[in-house]
Amino acid sequence: MLTNAEIKRVRSLREKKFRDEFGQFVVEGEKMVEEALTSGFRVNAVYRMDEVGAEAMERMSQLSSPSPVLAVVEKPAPRGLVLERGLYLGLDSVRDPGNMGTILRLADWFGVSTVFASPDSVEIFNPKVVQASMGSVFRVHAVYSDLPDICRRFRAADMPVYGTFLDGDDIYSLGLSSEGLVIMGNEANGISAEVAKFVSSRLFIPSFAKGRTAESLNVAAATAITLSEFRRRG
Repeated sequence: MLTNAEIKRVRSLREKKFRDEFGQFVVEGEKMVEEALTSGFRVNAVYRMDEVGAEAMERMSQLSSPSPVLAVVEKPAPRGLVLERGLYLGLDSVRDPGNMGTILRLADWFGVSTVFASPDSVEIFNPKVVQASMGSVFRVHAVYSDLPDICRRFRAADMPVYGTFLDGDDIYSLGLSSEGLVIMGNEANGISAEVAKFVSSRLFIPSFAKGRTAESLNVAAATAITLSEFRRRG
């Protein structure tokens, strides 16, 4: 039988301050819980609706409609940064949880194992990020760090830093490396000036529409196109 205290503790994990305090986050749904159980993450508890009851599950759930199963998972300990040759993503103030979760899923799909994010980007253990990642949150390593400093490290290691800009050069006509850092910018403002000064190649995804067209692409859509083009070349 679940106690009120236990239900309240699980429910509190919808807020970042409690996720930080307890070092835990919640995943919901059969697929997501299975992903958690088969990952290297430590699963502290699994709750099933047919065991705890619909009322308790509704109180614990972070979804509008509670799923039949929910798990409380420990956040992994921070890992030291080892910069190896390869392709990486950098996220400059990506704030929307749906975009962040989708980008983690894209990184997973295109074999990008590490994503660097500015400290003001949305936290990857936010419930909406976790759900949108469809399990990729367990496979993609996210590092929240000073992004200009990360860019400096790539340049010092003689690896290119790419960035997507509306005034960049056509991505389809530029030479692209199989290694380096690809920066994607904020949903409204793009890449910040502090990060832009470290970019060695400015990329632009051209529109193929005739006449009037959309002003820009959603950051997750732009990430999909950009990573696809890098992997196609590599």
